[in-house]
Amino acid sequence: MSDDSKTSDTDVPGYITSQSLTTFPEMWYQIFLWALLSSFFVHVVAAGIAFLTLRKHVYGKFFPIFILVMGVLSPLTSGVVSSAAVAFVYRASNYQMAPLYALLWGVGQTVVSACIGFTRILATL
Repeated sequence: MSDDSKTSDTDVPGYITSQSLTTFPEMWYQIFLWALLSSFFVHVVAAGIAFLTLRKHVYGKFFPIFILVMGVLSPLTSGVVSSAAVAFVYRASNYQMAPLYALLWGVGQTVVSACIGFTRILATL
């Protein structure tokens, strides 16, 4: 068996590797994936808390479903656009992106959206 046919841990999509991301689709996908996963994690925790506190309410026990849906829909809409914008800037400036930076950009999108949600900045506009 030759070394070319072996599969390594770095062949798994979305896994942090030591190789820099150089193309736009690589950068966009990594940033988007981390934004989606971190947002889903935050919303699963929030849905769990909501379910535990509203489990005896007639209609309130179904609200965690909406929380989970929003945990997927918001990265699928705004996360796609903002991840593409970040990847475009990196690609247009010919910078290579380290996979750790893609993680930070993706999780950063979730943190910023959580801060906007908690501070209710949009309600004041």
